Amino acid sequence: MKTDILKFLVHCQIPMVDVSNKKIRLSSLISMRALSLSYHQDLLDTANTDPGLLNTMITGDESWVYGYDPETKRQSSQWKHPESPRPKKARQVRSKIKVMLTVFFDVRGIVHHEYAPEGQTVTKEYYHDVLRRLRDAVRRKRPDMWTANNWHLHHDNAPAHSSQLIHTFLAKHGITTVCQPPYSPDLAPCDFWLFPKLKTPLKGSRFESREEIMRNATMELNTIPKENFQRCFRQWKDRWAKCVQAQGAYFEGD
Repeated sequence: MKTDILKFLVHCQIPMVDVSNKKIRLSSLISMRALSLSYHQDLLDTANTDPGLLNTMITGDESWVYGYDPETKRQSSQWKHPESPRPKKARQVRSKIKVMLTVFFDVRGIVHHEYAPEGQTVTKEYYHDVLRRLRDAVRRKRPDMWTANNWHLHHDNAPAHSSQLIHTFLAKHGITTVCQPPYSPDLAPCDFWLFPKLKTPLKGSRFESREEIMRNATMELNTIPKENFQRCFRQWKDRWAKCVQAQGAYFEGD
């Protein structure tokens, strides 16, 4: 793909807004919506100009996987007679045993996934090492993309992802980044599809060790059919269009 077509994707520096005190100025919200609208309009135009864009994108993120995660209300619902007493349910909480999963995927499936060592936080140094392993996975699993050097990395603007160390690493290896506007989980494939797809079947099960969590999470990842990844990327593009229609406002659902 020509460099000029993707120039708006390179070195994205998206301003962050402090929401810790819940006093966000209206002008900041308007600015964020305008940014999201402009960004996704450009991204949608680029994808329409080059339909092959989605085939070259690798998206990823991190998330906790728990030893026990309570079932959703839908999962735990029970059939009962109208005159039956309401079933009593004990309050369930997530377990303290958990593992940090980092995963990257494209339209063909999982490209790379790994679990952080116990006690490891996602720092810029750790993420730098993750990206080195991702590059190796692309070389081994996507030799066509590696040879053409035409793949694009999509990740959010978390501090560990947007540090100068990471920008330098990506620039050194010629990796174009497709950034994620802040506070937009509705537009991040990991958030709106992969993590719910992975975690929902695990809810309600109890795993007694990190090893058991990792084994079951990996098994779930490996059972996702290729066509589901393809559908996810089509839905992602559809969400760009919905973002434009909503003038950059947050939305939920398909």
